[in-house]
Amino acid sequence: MAFDRGLEERLYDHFQGRHDLTTKKMFGGLCFLLSEHMCCVIIGDKLMARVGPDNYLDCLAKPQVTEMDFTGKPVKGLVYILPDGFESDSDLAYWLNTSISFVDSLPPKQPKLAKKKPSKK
Repeated sequence: MAFDRGLEERLYDHFQGRHDLTTKKMFGGLCFLLSEHMCCVIIGDKLMARVGPDNYLDCLAKPQVTEMDFTGKPVKGLVYILPDGFESDSDLAYWLNTSISFVDSLPPKQPKLAKKKPSKK
């Protein structure tokens, strides 16, 4: 799994102070989760941002942004930002804050139930 380590550091700097931040390997990259909700993912040198359905078309109209089509079909609410689209700290902050605003609006995740192992007879 190769992804931009410099971008990783920039994301950790931005999320500093968020006690609900966790990271997880996903989509062949590094996913940043807030309160267990996917917020953004570093995939190679791109940033995948969860902008939500209401912001989706406006975000797609911005330069250096493409549809997130990891499965071959675009996923509404998720976009890829190419490296030139978050080169400046202010551009990166825009994408992260847009994602954070959407994720923070989501209801809390329900706890996952533990799977029962079949009993041996």
